[in-house]
Amino acid sequence: MITKQKQMEHSDDIAIETVNLSKAFGDFFALKSLNLRVPKKSIFAFLGPNGAGKTTTIKLLLGLTRPTTGTGSVLGHDLRTDSKQIRAKIGYMAQNQRYSERMTPREILRFAARFFYQKENGAIDERVTQLLDLAGLSDKADRTVRGFSGGELQRLGIAQALINNPDLLILDEPAAGLDPQGREDVLTIMSDLREHATIFYSTHILDDVQRVSDMVAILNRGSLIACESIETLLADSDGIVYSITTKGDISSNLQLLQSQSWITSIQTERVDGKTRWTISVNDEERAEDELLRTLLKHERTTVIQFGVKEFELEEVFLRLVEEKRNDN
Repeated sequence: MITKQKQMEHSDDIAIETVNLSKAFGDFFALKSLNLRVPKKSIFAFLGPNGAGKTTTIKLLLGLTRPTTGTGSVLGHDLRTDSKQIRAKIGYMAQNQRYSERMTPREILRFAARFFYQKENGAIDERVTQLLDLAGLSDKADRTVRGFSGGELQRLGIAQALINNPDLLILDEPAAGLDPQGREDVLTIMSDLREHATIFYSTHILDDVQRVSDMVAILNRGSLIACESIETLLADSDGIVYSITTKGDISSNLQLLQSQSWITSIQTERVDGKTRWTISVNDEERAEDELLRTLLKHERTTVIQFGVKEFELEEVFLRLVEEKRNDN
């Protein structure tokens, strides 16, 4: 189980920090002692099953509800006392954005801009034009949003969240319900924004997390069960794991491999006359030198596929959630 993040050298490097942040509704704790440190200019994925506490956390960060215990800061401002200052520096897109179907993207963005820009209309028009271009909506800027695709509406939602040029962007399920092209468009915008703002987002689409995120936190039943860089999280396993497929008799190979001290576990699965091996080792050099040779010692064995297993985030996510369930 992974529960610690590397400490940043300076607090100025942190966009979000929470210390034992908790939220209770009566006797039920929706969030329990959450400790997070979100680096600035990172894409930070916030994951968890339904009911894990993600929405509660976002509401606390936005100042829409107050913590029961604990504290935290957003961009250097206290969650409990500085909600107004925090909201001035962040952009937020809710999961289910709703717009008047009679309005155009330009009108929607101009309306939002008036809450932040007290300048002449020229400044508002310039910002709106920039965001329409960023969202890829310049050619549809003056069409009503009725009939817009889900991806176009999500891109408009991100543009609206960016209207005040925020230092922190909080997105709730930004790619939910989108087709592959819509998801690709949203991910591209998020990647392009990395140099300009911190992105903190919740999602259920783990493939997208693996593609664009720098760090990942996983909640389960209100508790933090993992918080690490994406590389560290995907590398979290019992040593090096090999994925191998062979054809032929495996009995002699199995006995020989089980006798090797550098092999920590062996799993086999018989499928369509072939054997799929999952072999964990604690000595990478010996595995590189000896594993394939050991498998090929017997003439009746043919190796079809051999390589180090690449873990998918979904595998890690499900394993960590299951471990937490068993601990309880």
